[in-house]
Amino acid sequence: MAKGKTREVSIKQSKGSFFFGKSGKGKYDFDNLSSMRKILSNEKAKILHVIKTEQPSSIYDLAKKLGRGFKSVRDDLKILEKFGFIEYVREKTKKRTRYRPVVSVETLTINFRV
Repeated sequence: MAKGKTREVSIKQSKGSFFFGKSGKGKYDFDNLSSMRKILSNEKAKILHVIKTEQPSSIYDLAKKLGRGFKSVRDDLKILEKFGFIEYVREKTKKRTRYRPVVSVETLTINFRV
């Protein structure tokens, strides 16, 4: 986990619409307000909290700790990964490879310019 890493998003209003500034890391940029709403849900916050505090050993372990289905947790993790909030640590066991999710951002700063 990257300590102290901050993700910054700039939003400005122009002619009655919100526009999202480029952060220089194209794959992390929100393309519209609905994209930001996807990342700021209570379920995503709970996932980030459990990853950070309980350090699950795999996606399956995370789903068990959350009391949710594997597929729904994996889908939420895809969104969190897309926007740079988590990353995976690849670990080999005897016969399998598992991916342990870790939080890669400590702070999200959102700047609104009106």
